[in-house]
Amino acid sequence: MITLTEENYLKAIYHLGKQGENNVSTNAIAQEMETKASSVTDMIKKLSEKEYADYKKYQGVTLTVKGKKIAVNVVRKHRLWEVFLAEKLNFSWDEIHEVAEQLEHIKSEKLIRQLDVFLGHPTHDPHGDPIPDETGQIKNIDKILLAQADVNDVCICVGVKDSSSEFLKYLDKHDIALGTELKITHKEPFDNSVTITINNLEFITSNIIANNIFVKVSKT
Repeated sequence: MITLTEENYLKAIYHLGKQGENNVSTNAIAQEMETKASSVTDMIKKLSEKEYADYKKYQGVTLTVKGKKIAVNVVRKHRLWEVFLAEKLNFSWDEIHEVAEQLEHIKSEKLIRQLDVFLGHPTHDPHGDPIPDETGQIKNIDKILLAQADVNDVCICVGVKDSSSEFLKYLDKHDIALGTELKITHKEPFDNSVTITINNLEFITSNIIANNIFVKVSKT
């Protein structure tokens, strides 16, 4: 049986390695997991012994087919639970991540299949991240960061890079959610801040904010 901690490590490697394909350093994993590099090395050795990961000293870690399958399944469960919490239990999008972190480790495959059916087979979670289907396939959408869009572009918010509670509360404060239409009216060369208009209200977002909002350009 795979442990909860092992699942968390596989998920971290999956995210850090761009869906498990690229080598990930132990230092990057340690930072993501908020632990010591020595602890990461010990865990990586265990994952390698179980054939969940391939580890080469000084080259980093990649997931095996077996390990990637587990990681994708955990991601699928996490994002389905986020949809359930937001749509059926009225959790706000800054609350759902922490609860879904606990629910993602439920083992019942039947429960997750039924949850998927109950929710109508959603393709994206409340943060805009794609939900893997039952076979592990992911349907990505074309998106760019708000900071990469051009002046006069009209964009639709389709996701966030930072899913922290603090950032999501900031977005709520400015009425920015998935599906929100916004227009870029100015980009400041000095500090790369971006002026946007939402519902005829104009305000300035910092470069940090603009680099954490994913948008799809609908028209220019």
